[in-house]
Amino acid sequence: MEKDWVLLYSSTIMHDVHLKRIYLAENGIESVIINKKDSIYQSFGDIELYVNRNEILKAKKLIDS
Repeated sequence: MEKDWVLLYSSTIMHDVHLKRIYLAENGIESVIINKKDSIYQSFGDIELYVNRNEILKAKKLIDS
């Protein structure tokens, strides 16, 4: 992952992260999902949503509203 990407949001629920990614895309913000869930024990780990450092404030405002 490039150094300019920062963590915006994390959750254990995949569809929650996907919905936030779709909402960001609809508002012109590119994002990346990283699944850090354990492949065997799905109860361990998170799904993380990253955005470019330059768009973090706009993305936080959208997610929080």
